[in-house]
Amino acid sequence: MSRTGLAADLHRYLQESRDRLLAALDGLSEYDIRRPATPSGTNLLGLVKHLAGIEFGYLGDSVGRPAPVRLPWVEDGSIWDSADMWATAEETREDLVALYRRAWRHTDESLDLLGLDAPAEVSWWAEDKRRTTLGSLLVRTTAETAQHAGHADIVREMIDGRGGADHDDLGDADWWTGYVDRIQRAADHHR
Repeated sequence: MSRTGLAADLHRYLQESRDRLLAALDGLSEYDIRRPATPSGTNLLGLVKHLAGIEFGYLGDSVGRPAPVRLPWVEDGSIWDSADMWATAEETREDLVALYRRAWRHTDESLDLLGLDAPAEVSWWAEDKRRTTLGSLLVRTTAETAQHAGHADIVREMIDGRGGADHDDLGDADWWTGYVDRIQRAADHHR
């Protein structure tokens, strides 16, 4: 089935954010993709793991298409202790990226098979708010993926200075130095 209209637009934005998130891992060491980069522990591989579960949960399980794999952190309940937000020492980059890509395929199949108006029920939401549609969950997932792709851009920049996808389009190293200096001078007026 070929997606058109709103479904095609949402899927395009979702895929762009998926790709941007994975691009943030390019060229980094195992340590750098795993280490907590913020006071709350945000890390690149954890964002990948988290979003795989988001897609399987919202755009699979909640629309009557259970995930084709079992997620240990869901099965044992440790998801509620944020076990989906970081990679254990045993979880590899390759396995978590492959899991995320498998979630993409499962989501894309849901979109093609069911359409945006398909009924959905989110079992972990409050009972009076559980019933929704695939379209609403796709909007939610697209927004969450874009948000986390933005987090990944910032985390990546904190690790090695590489900015987001359009960083090099805006200017070279000298341009960026001048830009940041202008921002700092403006801030300095309020010390």
